[in-house]
Amino acid sequence: MRVGLLTEGGYPYPGGAGRQWCDRLARGLAAHDFEVFEVPEGAGGTEVFGGFGARGAGGASSALAEASRPYGRRERRRLAEHFGELAAAVAGASAAASRGAPTGARGGAPRGASGGASGGDVESRGGLGGSEGPGGSAWLADRFASGLYGLAELARDAGGLPRALRSEQAVRLLEAACRAPGASNRARGARVGDLLATTALLERALRPLSLDWYGEAGGDGGRSGGRGLAGVDLCHATAGGPVALPGLLAKRFFGTPLLVTEHAVWLRGRYLAYRGHHDRHDHACGSGGPSPAVRSLLAAFHGLLAAEVYAAAALITCADAHARRWQERGGADRARVRVVHPGLGAPFALGAPFALGAPLSLDAPLSPDAPLSPDAPLSLDAPLGLDAASVADVGEGGADDDGRTLLWTGLIAPAKDLVGLLHAFALVRAAEPAARLRLVGAVAPERGAAAYLERCRALAAELFPDEGTVSFEVAEGPGPAHPADAHAQGSVAVLSSVAEGFPFSLAEAMFQGRATVSTDVGAVREVIGGTGLVVPPRDPHALAESCVELLRAPERRARLGAAARARAQELFTAERNTAAFHGIYLEIVAHCPVRGASVDTDGQPLPFARPAESHVPGHWSAAPPSSGRAARFRQWLPGGGPAPRTRPATTAAPAGHVPGWARGAVDGGGDPAGAPGRRLAAEALSAPARRPEEDA
Repeated sequence: MRVGLLTEGGYPYPGGAGRQWCDRLARGLAAHDFEVFEVPEGAGGTEVFGGFGARGAGGASSALAEASRPYGRRERRRLAEHFGELAAAVAGASAAASRGAPTGARGGAPRGASGGASGGDVESRGGLGGSEGPGGSAWLADRFASGLYGLAELARDAGGLPRALRSEQAVRLLEAACRAPGASNRARGARVGDLLATTALLERALRPLSLDWYGEAGGDGGRSGGRGLAGVDLCHATAGGPVALPGLLAKRFFGTPLLVTEHAVWLRGRYLAYRGHHDRHDHACGSGGPSPAVRSLLAAFHGLLAAEVYAAAALITCADAHARRWQERGGADRARVRVVHPGLGAPFALGAPFALGAPLSLDAPLSPDAPLSPDAPLSLDAPLGLDAASVADVGEGGADDDGRTLLWTGLIAPAKDLVGLLHAFALVRAAEPAARLRLVGAVAPERGAAAYLERCRALAAELFPDEGTVSFEVAEGPGPAHPADAHAQGSVAVLSSVAEGFPFSLAEAMFQGRATVSTDVGAVREVIGGTGLVVPPRDPHALAESCVELLRAPERRARLGAAARARAQELFTAERNTAAFHGIYLEIVAHCPVRGASVDTDGQPLPFARPAESHVPGHWSAAPPSSGRAARFRQWLPGGGPAPRTRPATTAAPAGHVPGWARGAVDGGGDPAGAPGRRLAAEALSAPARRPEEDA
């Protein structure tokens, strides 16, 4: 099948927790044809990397559909209608959130689950705890969806939506929604600067509506043989939020099923960013961060968008049960959420060329420091940062465990609580003077991360004046840090986070056969199981006590490390992750076949591309209805048998009754040419019925 992979950031290193996951998925499922559609987070121009037919929002194969002329009266009327609905839903959802009610949450089956395009139909949506009346969650979700798809159709018909959303009309529409009854107090208190900042951020988030991926000929005009999202069998969004907007439009315009994968829940990230005033997308708000009114409106917008994405998705996958609970809180139906643990594999060199015909190997070692050649075999069996040979040695007695080194790896950010880790290590040094601490990672791409690193370095210099006691090994550049010998030379892996999603650093340490000490946040317990020690977050004394306990017990440390390695090899391999998505792809396409026409590389119709059974309406797995349009096709369903031919029950006509069409003939009127036939029919109908014995 042909899969449209919607990613954020640049290929093959999309932003977020996915990292190299997209590339491993495309290479692991070589039987499918992947086409990468890049949706940059800022919707600005970024480089489009080669590979699996990447289409980037900043590249030549994709561009914003701009209008050839300013909007006329008809376009402005459509903008006022649709953006007004969207703004009213956002303002109402901010008020519902201030009351503690779920905004936009709804359950039930996904819309258009039968595979057909949604068109203009609006189906009822059941809210979680909300009413169906005005102001309820389902009512807000309906208004938001109507406004969102209306803006998409406006951008598709007339173009120029980004410029229209930056106009004074859009600001006035948002102001009217914030001043209307039912809006929250924070929305009512929005000033002119808040309205301008909110409009700018909404325009940036809605830029995917204006991409040229929704035409019949695709964004490249057919130069590459592609048809954009109209030619894919499945849209796979690798993140929620604006990244999944093209998948929503593909489902609406073409009936293409949507699969959403969230390694880190987008809605959770937005809430944490607005709560901590650390948002890397808030440049329009100034250096001080967004105001409370802006944060309230944007949080309501992202909540409604997440609920719409979850409702439209055929299936939703997440990395752990912690993320699944966030998705269910955001409106996802539990029956359509699957937990698929991320698979860790060998890293690929950033910016290196990729060959579509490069051979794949499951046991060939790959050094992370050596450049990647297009013809070199790729290893999918090794965890992040290490080759297969080193993984085979670790856990079997080949690693260098000095019994005194604590290791922390990851992205340096305030949520990692390195300050608490340094204070805990001071207690460890008091009990074990020979202990060392290594901090290996990279600065997180968020506001305040670099300043936080300098603060940690100053604190380490103050607490540990001896050189070599605490070492900071920070990688430079945009690529992820993968030191080959970090875990091999460490004794205990430490995680001190106060907020965490899926702990990739713990999974890497488990692959290396290392005992772990981690805080009880996010999916830590789910990942490590019983193979490590767990302490409460923000508790340096408990963290130091557990670290000292493992440093003084080498046999227990080795036993926990071996158990951790066995658990990681069972749950977190790339092969297991790839096989899971292979089954999910087949399941979605089997239940949601695409109705669009298939074409070849030259754009010509491709006969026999889809089986005839895919055109049978209705769900094959469900029982056929007993009446209606689908009943006429029941004889073609598997095991359905021929439809029973039963005469509908009718009421007998009273004696002497003459139908209207024959009444004129009885009375002598009507067409003379047809009078004899009508008279005979009327006599037959008006005559009393004879008994069988009379005929005998």
